Amino acid sequence: SPDISEPNCQENSACFLEKTLNYSEEEDEDEEEAEDDQAAKALALSLTSNTSIVKLNLSDNGLDGNGAIAMAEMLKENCYISELDLSENRVGMKGAEALSTVLRENPVLVTVKLSGNELNDRAAKYLADALVTNQKVEHLDLSHNMLGQPAGEALGVAMAENVGLKKLNLSWNNFRGQGAVAVAKGLGANIFLRVLDLSYNGFGNSGAAALGAALKSNNVLEELHIGNNRIALEGALALALGLKGNKNLRKLKMSRNPIQNEGCLGILKAIRVNPGAAMELLDF
Repeated sequence: SPDISEPNCQENSACFLEKTLNYSEEEDEDEEEAEDDQAAKALALSLTSNTSIVKLNLSDNGLDGNGAIAMAEMLKENCYISELDLSENRVGMKGAEALSTVLRENPVLVTVKLSGNELNDRAAKYLADALVTNQKVEHLDLSHNMLGQPAGEALGVAMAENVGLKKLNLSWNNFRGQGAVAVAKGLGANIFLRVLDLSYNGFGNSGAAALGAALKSNNVLEELHIGNNRIALEGALALALGLKGNKNLRKLKMSRNPIQNEGCLGILKAIRVNPGAAMELLDF
């Protein structure tokens, strides 16, 4: 009989054990996903005709695209839930597509939180297209996702057309270049948004200049968060041009940007020479 203490036998045994463990882990993951899907479907079914729950928080529950589809089907029938929090799940593109139909059809949803859901540019396109016609949702959170230039362009169009959103969180994404400029242009055309969080992206100087131009025409926005966006001196001075005539912005948070002392002074001077400035909080 072979001696399992020999090197080849030990390697083969270890390899067999490793494969067995890997197969077991994959089977366990598949079983867990199937169980999660069944649980989501069961919950959705029970909520379809429920009339007492108005806020539904399913954040960090391992929901994938199938789970989101189940919730979307439920929300087509349920006319009582006004706040939906699916943050820190894995709804992805499949879930975003399903939820976009809800945004088109549900007349009650006011708050939708999809932070940290592995949403990519295609997922954003589904949601953006729905936002063009949606007039009910007031608070949308798409932070901590994977949204880049195509998403910025799609959301910019949606922002320009949307007449319901009052608070939009796009922080911790990948908006830069033309995507960032598109978002800024969308802000310039929007007449309803009150709070916009763009922090932890890559707007840079071109994005800051576009935001400055938007602030010249936008007379509604009250809070703008653009911290950690690689905005340097040039971008700060371009942003300042927009602040000279803006009469509504009350809070501007732009810490962790390399704007230097001159950039800070440029923004402060712009606010000082603006007789109608409403600024209450300025964070460098």
